[in-house]
Order: sequence, then C-alpha cells, then structure tokens
Amino acid sequence: MSYSVGQVARFAKVTVRTLHHYDEIKLLCPSARTPSGYRRYDDADLDRLQQILFYRELGFSLDDIASVLDDSEVSPGEHLRRQRSLLLGRIEKLQEMVASVEQALEARKMGIQLTPEEKFEVFGEDYVDHQDEAQERWGNTDAWKQSQQRAARYSKEDWVEIKAEGDALNRRIAEAIEAGVAPESEQAMRIAEDHRQHITQRFFDVSFGMHRCMGEMYVADPRFTETYEKVAPGAAAWFRAAVLANADRGESAESTGSAGS
Repeated sequence: MSYSVGQVARFAKVTVRTLHHYDEIKLLCPSARTPSGYRRYDDADLDRLQQILFYRELGFSLDDIASVLDDSEVSPGEHLRRQRSLLLGRIEKLQEMVASVEQALEARKMGIQLTPEEKFEVFGEDYVDHQDEAQERWGNTDAWKQSQQRAARYSKEDWVEIKAEGDALNRRIAEAIEAGVAPESEQAMRIAEDHRQHITQRFFDVSFGMHRCMGEMYVADPRFTETYEKVAPGAAAWFRAAVLANADRGESAESTGSAGS
C-alpha cells in the first residue's frame, strides 16, 4: 500500500509542511510519486519517519538523525537497542524531575521555602556559573535587582515550571527552523514576543529596546550562540532576526499609539 502526504501527516501527527521539508533535505524521500507528481509513501517510508520522530523527540538535530539512519553498518536491531538505552536514560531523568516536583509540592504544603541551592538542581552547574557571571556584569542594574527579588520567592516547583516554559520556547524555535519559517514572519515574531513576555513575567521587565539588545547578544557572545545552536543549527541568527523584527513592529506600534494620543 502507499499513502498520500496528507494521510502520513495525520498518521504521524506532523504537518504536511514538515514532510515536504524532510523531502527537500533528503531526510525522508517518498518511495514513489503519482503521474501528477504527488508524493506517495510506503510502509518502509513510514518506518523511517517513525525513527526520525523518535530521535527528534530525544533532541537530535536533523543532520545527526540523517547520519544515524543512513549508517549502513548499523542494523535495525542495533537501532532498537540504542533507542532502548536512550529511552531508559530519558525515563531516569524524568523520574528525577518528578521526584523534585513532588518534593517541592510537599514543601509548599508544609510551608517550607526550599534553599537557593536546590533551585539550581533543576538547571545544573552551567546555570550556577552563568548566575555568578551575570551578577558580576549586571549586579548593579535595576533589572538584576528586580529578577533577584522575584527569584527569592520561587520554590523548586516554580523553577521546574520556568525551565519547562523555556524548553517549550526552544522547541518552537527548532520546529520553526525545521519547517523553513522565515524569522521575519508572524509565527517567528510570535515566538520572539512570547520570549520577551516570559522574561518579563518571570524575571524583569523587558522593553522592546532591551529585547533588541538581548537579540544582538545571542550572536555576539559565543556562549549564547552555542546555547542556541544546541537548539537547532542556525538558531542564534534566526532568533536574533525574529527578535529584531518583533522589536521593530512593537516600537512602531508604540510610536503610533503615542502619536495618536
């Protein structure tokens, strides 16, 4: 049997645009086409798509997935063993996070404020190092003071939620890049605006001008660039462009509103 691109999209719960993108980059090419040029996928194609989506869920880049799946020396059995190992690692990590959330919930019920050290368990040592440098660079600013005042009230449960929100934004960035979304598009600017609102609501007030500066920093500072490149290849430059486009639109709207008043 063979299936249309629309049918496969429904089976796999992905967009038709994603399947088109996979075809364009030679990650998943349909085994056949109709005389009119429409894509037709067979069972082997669906098996490969299942493998692609599995590795994407585990955070692999599309280039890495292509390398893994196109390695002729790796048998289907070896793929399954590798996937089992990766899943067990993910399960262990999720169990640790569940335990942390349960601890936070219990502490909140008892009125216990968790220690600052416990907060960093959610983010790891890199976050601790970043906090030290951030304090050195921006410790005298109003934004830093505002963020510290808010952070002092957060429990471990709050930090787990904050990290989950940040991870969700990063997934949206990766999915947009994967789908070929332009950084100046409405979808990209919506992600940039949600990022600005996330920081404003969780840490400190971020104007469009400040967000513009942050966007420039994502490509100017190698460490920020590296962080976004782990989200998706080219993510730092893509997100900078989205932030600048959103800032231009926001500032223009503010200026128009001021003029109108």
